[in-house]
Amino acid sequence: MLALTFHMPLLCVNIDHVATVRQARYRGGPDYGEPDVMRAALDAELGGADGITVHLREDRRHITDRDVDLLRESVRVKFNLEMAATDEMVGIAERIRPHTAMLVPEGRHEVTTEGGLDVAGQRARLKEVVARLRAVGCVASAFIDAEEKQVEAAAACGFDVCEVHTGPYAAAFFATGGDFRAGSLMAEYGKVWRAGWKIRESGMRFNAGHALNYVNVGPVAAIPGVRELHIGHSIVSRAIHRGLTGAVRDMNSAIHSAHVPQEWAVAEKDYFV
Repeated sequence: MLALTFHMPLLCVNIDHVATVRQARYRGGPDYGEPDVMRAALDAELGGADGITVHLREDRRHITDRDVDLLRESVRVKFNLEMAATDEMVGIAERIRPHTAMLVPEGRHEVTTEGGLDVAGQRARLKEVVARLRAVGCVASAFIDAEEKQVEAAAACGFDVCEVHTGPYAAAFFATGGDFRAGSLMAEYGKVWRAGWKIRESGMRFNAGHALNYVNVGPVAAIPGVRELHIGHSIVSRAIHRGLTGAVRDMNSAIHSAHVPQEWAVAEKDYFV
């Protein structure tokens, strides 16, 4: 039985969509294009971010190679690089050595990452990639759906961390108005909870992220053992009105007021033994 000691999860802020706004005007343009990704990282740190996350995509639609190099040199907190498991991206990670390299699936036509990495379907390749990342001192993370087979495959490949895809939970939260008496929301929340349990039981760290916002983050932040929450779009959106420093502070406040929904605590009381 795993201990249920509760530690507040760390907040890692994804600043991809600051670059999205910049690239809407300055794609392929001058280095001084705005908004400034470096300034965004600093503002997030001032707001209390425990980590800065960016996704260097194959088509460089938002974050660029220059951004990654400058951020790696300048970020004073944890630097997380999201990346596809391609030779090009692994080579970049080997060169800059981010604190964490998180492998994600990548589709050219998606607006943001949709769905988790199929670790179970490509164990041999990913085991090789994990070995390369760990050889240069990177913590290797996999962004996965809340499925037991994916957790088991990630452990077999040697990943240090699994980040559970919380998109389905967020969609159910929106559809039900956050009513945990609804079976659909309870089901999706349960998947994240049980995946986190399995991840920890397998000796890996349990992170979570995708589509989390100021309204739905609390129940996820309250899941026992969750180490980091990776949140971007919601914070950048609020920053348009609130400022990035204030937006990060607001998210940290939402995380620090986390609680397990009473409906879940009653339904799954065996987890609290």
